[in-house]
Amino acid sequence: MILTFSLAILALLIGSAFFSASETALTAASRAKLRSRADRGDKGAETALAVTRDSDRLIGAILLGNNVMNILSASLATALFTALWGSSGVAVATMVMTVLVLIFAEVMPKSYAIANPETLASIVARPMRVVMRVLSPIVMVVRGLVRALLGLLGLESDPSKNMFSVHEEIAGALTIGHESGTVEKEDRDRLLGALELGSRTVDEIMKHRSEIQMVDADLPPATILDQVLTSPHTRLPVYKDERENVVGVIHAKDVLRAIHKSAYDNKGDPADAVRDFDVMSVAMKPYFVPDTTALDEQMREFLKRRSHFALVVDEYGALRGLITLEDIIEEIVGEIADEHDTEADHNLKPGPGGDYLIDGAMTIRDLNRALDWNLPDDEANTVAGLVIHMAQSIPAQGQVFSFHGYRFEVVTRKDNRITKLRIRPLALPASE
Repeated sequence: MILTFSLAILALLIGSAFFSASETALTAASRAKLRSRADRGDKGAETALAVTRDSDRLIGAILLGNNVMNILSASLATALFTALWGSSGVAVATMVMTVLVLIFAEVMPKSYAIANPETLASIVARPMRVVMRVLSPIVMVVRGLVRALLGLLGLESDPSKNMFSVHEEIAGALTIGHESGTVEKEDRDRLLGALELGSRTVDEIMKHRSEIQMVDADLPPATILDQVLTSPHTRLPVYKDERENVVGVIHAKDVLRAIHKSAYDNKGDPADAVRDFDVMSVAMKPYFVPDTTALDEQMREFLKRRSHFALVVDEYGALRGLITLEDIIEEIVGEIADEHDTEADHNLKPGPGGDYLIDGAMTIRDLNRALDWNLPDDEANTVAGLVIHMAQSIPAQGQVFSFHGYRFEVVTRKDNRITKLRIRPLALPASE
């Protein structure tokens, strides 16, 4: 009898260990890694993906099986030790089974499973599928009863409604990877930038209309040519009468080709070619986009139209700014600069007191990305806009503010625009 009971308890502990390891492996395994294994021909990984689709049913079968194994093994141990030592056998059985279940049926199998989740999930998936089919009727009854009780208490009982999106899972994994040192900051920023394109709109990254270099169609051709040659941009909007009235977009190459053709192909005087040049003859039709367009959608439109340049308008059709394909790509790969780039250098360096001199037009996202800060960008896109929002006014030069854990000092102001700010985290001591 002792041998029979001992073998039965051992078998039940092995069964409990199987369910414990299966629970940890199948819930901790990465679906992306399992999919990769399945694509390489791993049938176990394919089965693991199948059984984890119905997580509610899987967990129900595992818990039912595990509890049956643990309770039955404890009951057999109690009966065995009671037969050997009488009433004192209950205490002995409790103590022995607690140690055995804790070490061999819980901690040890789960520790191994958490260290090798995908490998173990591929192994246990097939037997777990059989267990799920066998226990399915009981699990369905238990699940229905549990959902009914939770419903009476007004609690959420559908786990699928609270599942993270794929984007949230990837973003969380990247953040954890960066904090643990396994993912570089640059890699994290690039991947997060690509993930967030769908949740951000063109008005968040566009160049404001006050900063757009534009060409007046009524100016003399020589003046227009000079503007085209001195501009760091290859595409320039053309307007008539007022800047809001954009009538076309010119490309520097088209302007030079037209003047070259007029000067040399027609055997005329080069000076006459410039004087007779009509800027509207080479102007392309302007491409307008709403300021609420998502960045990923706008990038697809650029690629579809084979265009790199769009003017941004609000709901009333008023010009708000412009956006280029390069602006969207910079949200993924970071700042792109060339020998003609005149914009401020975003390679920020701290001053003696740990502060940074920031251009007011710099976006909050770019600042957070460059310095790994966490300033909010819900109410404003630029650093200057954030200060104005928090101050509820346009600050004077020299004013100092402290909010969101940072100190802001208005260094320079031009008209109603804050052009330069000095910022530092409040945790850093100010220089003496």
